[in-house]
Amino acid sequence: MQVECSKCSQAIALTDIIQSSEGCLSHADCKRPQVLTPEERALVFIYCSEHNVAHCPVCDLGFRFAKLGADPMTGRTNLCTRCRRDLTEDVRAHLFGCAMLPAEVRRRAHEVREAAQHLVKQSQQVRERSDVLIREAEAALFERQRLLREAMAKRTTS
Repeated sequence: MQVECSKCSQAIALTDIIQSSEGCLSHADCKRPQVLTPEERALVFIYCSEHNVAHCPVCDLGFRFAKLGADPMTGRTNLCTRCRRDLTEDVRAHLFGCAMLPAEVRRRAHEVREAAQHLVKQSQQVRERSDVLIREAEAALFERQRLLREAMAKRTTS
């Protein structure tokens, strides 16, 4: 069972950028759930502005971060300027493997991503378990209601 965003009620995928507040998970940006986080954008800008960070497999073009396209009408970013393909995951993959980032920064960025994915997985497991517990409690309630009705029926017929 998927965990739903507390803001938009859409399913949260493992690749979505999330935030957690008071025990509730939500997309950081419900309209663009896989957008780069502000921290990821800052790292790409600081460490990767002088080299390509994405490659469009359709057009066979490489892009520096500042040269990626955007669509102001839809809010989409990190697009191939020719075919408009979303290259966000390419940028993210580059970031996690870029040799220009200090090793500790790269490792910490990867740890943050893994921790977010772990949180989503744990939330899914808790939700699945709570659904089982609710069904078991409902079954117990229905059984006791049935037994009460039977006892009441015996009392009225006696």
